[in-house]
Amino acid sequence: MAYLLSPGAINRFLYAAETQTEESLTGWQPVLQILIIKAIPASKAGDTPRKRLILSDGTHFIQAMLATQCNHLVDEEQVVRFSIIKLTKFHPSTLAGKKLIILIDLEIVQRDAEKIGEPKNIEAASLVPPPEPTLQPTATAGASSSMGPAPTLVNKPPGRAAISQPSSKAPIYPIEQLSPYQNKWTIKARVTQKSDIRNFSTARGEGKLFNVTLTDETGEIRGTAFNTAVDELFDKFQEGKVYFISKARVNIAKKKFGGSTSDFELGLERYTEVEECADASNVPEVRYNFVELGKLDQTEKDAIIDVLGVVSTVGDLTELTSKAGKTLTKRDITLVDRSKYSVRMTLWGKQAESFQVSNYPVMAFKGVKVGDFGGRTLSMVGTSTYQENPDIGDAHLLRGWYDSEGQGASFNSQTAAGGGSGGAQFRRNELMTLSTVKDSGVGQGDNADYFSCRATIIFVKPDSVMYTACPSDKCNKKVTQEPSGDWRCEKCDRNYPEPDVRYLMTIHVADHTNQLWLQAFNDVGQSIIGMTAKQLYEVEQDDHSAAQTIIERAHSKAFNFSCRAKSDTYNDQTRIRYGIQKVWPLDYATEGHALLDTLKLY
Repeated sequence: MAYLLSPGAINRFLYAAETQTEESLTGWQPVLQILIIKAIPASKAGDTPRKRLILSDGTHFIQAMLATQCNHLVDEEQVVRFSIIKLTKFHPSTLAGKKLIILIDLEIVQRDAEKIGEPKNIEAASLVPPPEPTLQPTATAGASSSMGPAPTLVNKPPGRAAISQPSSKAPIYPIEQLSPYQNKWTIKARVTQKSDIRNFSTARGEGKLFNVTLTDETGEIRGTAFNTAVDELFDKFQEGKVYFISKARVNIAKKKFGGSTSDFELGLERYTEVEECADASNVPEVRYNFVELGKLDQTEKDAIIDVLGVVSTVGDLTELTSKAGKTLTKRDITLVDRSKYSVRMTLWGKQAESFQVSNYPVMAFKGVKVGDFGGRTLSMVGTSTYQENPDIGDAHLLRGWYDSEGQGASFNSQTAAGGGSGGAQFRRNELMTLSTVKDSGVGQGDNADYFSCRATIIFVKPDSVMYTACPSDKCNKKVTQEPSGDWRCEKCDRNYPEPDVRYLMTIHVADHTNQLWLQAFNDVGQSIIGMTAKQLYEVEQDDHSAAQTIIERAHSKAFNFSCRAKSDTYNDQTRIRYGIQKVWPLDYATEGHALLDTLKLY
């Protein structure tokens, strides 16, 4: 079957953009043909690759950029070269001085088709006012009225009655296309999160701020207001409502403060215009991009992600004191999902205090932070939100799975209870040889680096294996024996009748490329030696040679190690310290299957 393209559609796009009459395109759904599809690699790790298209109306062609939520249409080959599509949601834009179309949503009219016409570059032609809409667009070669009913009128006048426009009449930009290089723009977005007003103090004085997360059908972005802008704008924003927003600064996003997944953020000023929109029908409530719990070990530390899971356990509300002396409240919960993995999620402050659920609810968490303390953990930050039993398809599927089989399933934990072995999964995607660790500068930056390695213990320093420690909870400082026989802890300013004993080992490991000295602490040491430090200490008190024999049993044993590297300066000399965070004895069956999986990639 042959289909009709919309004649003059490309001209109409550019004419509306040049004359700033984009509102004339409202309700129009042109039919175009894809001439070329090109993948644009992500500019940095963690970003989503983009798809660039060349679209034709049979006479002219123009570049288009596919919104990331439509990438699957290309990846799954639902659309290919010469496919005919109907543009249901789109926006004319400019990139690097060139006009293009941002394609937000589309319908596939015909997947496989022949090239129609000999279209020319529209930028080489002169723009003319678009003609009055006709009842039918021009037929393509070979089209016949006997092949089916004529398509719906696609060049109809826009229906403005149900459309709300900003008072400035400025064109509406999709959030996905905002950048610091644009000055005049307006977005139409829903407030999906609004923080409380927070006070802060710096060397320059005190201040206050609040932030909002804004969402449209193409993406989301965080907006932050400071000081006088807080007084002007805080009451104007309400969660769940849709607004026209303009006259704000577009800045590079500060990812360390959390927020949205966008590369940019909005600086809201006193003069920023915020107008409530009456028509919110085409703006989504919340946009989720869920990551399976089983894939958290492949997710970068400090990444901001969305997760969906069943709450299997809820911990008690606890208090702790920060380094600044501030009392904090927190609550740990455990999430599980269909990947049969579990992870610990930490809630803080008011969210921790108000969190009360029962009957294993399905929870959708947005904008939580990935940590790597003892495996993979999740933590809510200031801009994170959650929704209990959301009415979305993924949540219904998870609910059905958990009720039918998930309740009795066994789950692998992404989070370890502490150091040592077991618990979190060994991250083979971070596996490095010891030569690579030394040569690539791991640990030489200002922040600690993390890596995984597989190595064999060739020596354990016998003079520094364990130490007598304070038995008080959360102290672990070294204690010394007094003449009275008691053990003195200077930090706690107390004497104890007996000490605790903890491992503090320095071990020499090697692989086929190089050697490295590693530090191992208590739980890791117990996994390597095969007994607690206190048990080894008691053996040593009775028979020093027997204790040395036990230590030497660790020689020539191979392990998978998860390590931390950090530079340290002492007496004006800088060196890198390598510490073991976690250790796994080799399971040769598992290692063999992992090698087979690697070979299958070639």
